[in-house]
Amino acid sequence: MGDNIDEPGIYPIAEARRMAEELELDLVLISDKADPPICKIIDYQKFLYQQKKKQKEIKANAQKIVIKEIRFGPQTDDHDYNFKLNHAKKFLEEGAKVKAFVFFKGRSILFKEQGEILLLRFAQDLEELGKVEQLPKLEGKRMTMFLASKGTKKK
Repeated sequence: MGDNIDEPGIYPIAEARRMAEELELDLVLISDKADPPICKIIDYQKFLYQQKKKQKEIKANAQKIVIKEIRFGPQTDDHDYNFKLNHAKKFLEEGAKVKAFVFFKGRSILFKEQGEILLLRFAQDLEELGKVEQLPKLEGKRMTMFLASKGTKKK
């Protein structure tokens, strides 16, 4: 029965409807698979509102995954590499995922081994902050690697 009813029990459907009308509430079927079916006398609009509110709260508390991209060239020098490494460290500390990729222009595709070495070095330098989700993989003119944060820091 509902929140206003002190004595839950088994009632005929006509009696349950009459009780709901007296209280100016709705008779709501909770479980029809039970024997006898379970009903509750409640304000149905309030019930729907509370369910909607719970769903919204669950959605708001769900963690959103942020992916940050870092782009390299196959001939990236040490200064640029370190600059991008520091950005990746910051992203991983914030809990974001990092998508690092080497973009090959024109004939630079000949240096795909250099690109793979660069990405593996990048993963090794970020070993304490992130773990590799996907090893370097060549897709067209891009060699891509994904890193996920090991420990997320809530804001």
